[in-house]
Amino acid sequence: MKLSEIAKIIGVDFNGEEREISSMSTLKDADATQLSFVSNSKYIKDIQESHAGAIICDSATQDAVPSGATALVVDNPYWKMAVISAYFAPALEDIDSPKAVVGEGSVISPNATLANGAIVGKNTQIMAGVYVGSNVEIGDNVTLYPNVVIYRDCKIGNSVTIHANSTIGSDGFGFATNQLGEHKKIYQNGNVILEDDIEIGSSTTIDRAVFKSTLLKKGVRIDNLVQIGHNCEIGEYSVFVAQSGSAGSTKLGRNVVVGGQAAFAGHLEVAAFSTFAARSGVTKTIKESGKTFAGFPLMDHRVWLKLQVKLARLIK
Repeated sequence: MKLSEIAKIIGVDFNGEEREISSMSTLKDADATQLSFVSNSKYIKDIQESHAGAIICDSATQDAVPSGATALVVDNPYWKMAVISAYFAPALEDIDSPKAVVGEGSVISPNATLANGAIVGKNTQIMAGVYVGSNVEIGDNVTLYPNVVIYRDCKIGNSVTIHANSTIGSDGFGFATNQLGEHKKIYQNGNVILEDDIEIGSSTTIDRAVFKSTLLKKGVRIDNLVQIGHNCEIGEYSVFVAQSGSAGSTKLGRNVVVGGQAAFAGHLEVAAFSTFAARSGVTKTIKESGKTFAGFPLMDHRVWLKLQVKLARLIK
């Protein structure tokens, strides 16, 4: 889209240099052809260092916009970002792409659906009721059990197993809210990438990213009924037990073990080799690796055990 068209849609008078905008991205990742946004003054440094062609901002942050970018100044940048995200959302299915390609030795159920542009590797089995969206890439030796759904543009590595009824690449839970309490959907225009040697249990959901990718690295094991939010990064060989989950943009190091019904708040970083007992509630970044935690508020597992003993004595 032309920048002047974007300005018109979000209600901004445009007097700057005209340019073509190809897509949207974060302040850190955007280049001169992309549009970004900022809704919080704590990101001043990111604004100043951004290479975005244009930035949706408010009056409190517009002075930080670098000279190479056009500032689109509005009252509610987050809401306006949600409005314009719909214009960069791809079609749900790409009907213009060529028919799906299936590799040697792969077995596709006649009751499965492969959308245009999908690519399936060698010796892969796709069972009944599976839907593989447009431009999805699936590697070799993959097994998709019945009714697995993989939304468009997602990438599945080699030797991956996904059990029945799981969904890869559904929209992340993202919306903006205005002063009236109304909600506006933020279109999730990224994807999900599953690296090699991953197993995902049944009825698990892994949301696509707003921009870029939700990433599960090599060797991850996911149990049934797990939720992974948009833009999360799950480190190599990490384990999620049933009914656990993570809110968006949280990054876990390698070999993190998450007990049943444990949960992470969004935008956290978790050190490698951390272990979280069942029903742990993680609300702060974990910097020291190799420790075991429990409870909510979160504490050292040994301290939590001692606390349970003291509580039990109090009620006798």
